[in-house]
Amino acid sequence: MIEDDPTDEISDIEDRIERLAEIAERCRKYILASKIAIGGGAALLVVTILGVFGFGQTAALGSIALVLGGIVSLGSNVSTLRQTDEAISAAEARRAALIGSIDLRVVADAPLKLV
Repeated sequence: MIEDDPTDEISDIEDRIERLAEIAERCRKYILASKIAIGGGAALLVVTILGVFGFGQTAALGSIALVLGGIVSLGSNVSTLRQTDEAISAAEARRAALIGSIDLRVVADAPLKLV
């Protein structure tokens, strides 16, 4: 039976970690956009309620929709980010275990080459 080379699996895990890191970064961007949408919608709602600029009912409904959409997007992306961070941690632990299982050679006894 042929054993898989641990370096191939380590390389696959590193590729997976890179993909997960991209997903996590995208989630962070969406989280920031969601927070901006919530803040902007809340500000627009306050301005609409106070009647500062004379916005109508459409602006009030739009601001409520913006706040609710931001809250939903924020919650979804926060949970996805948590799951992605857990997957990254698990992959890094697996990679560390594989690296630890490799029988490494000491190269201190090798002859030095002159450049």
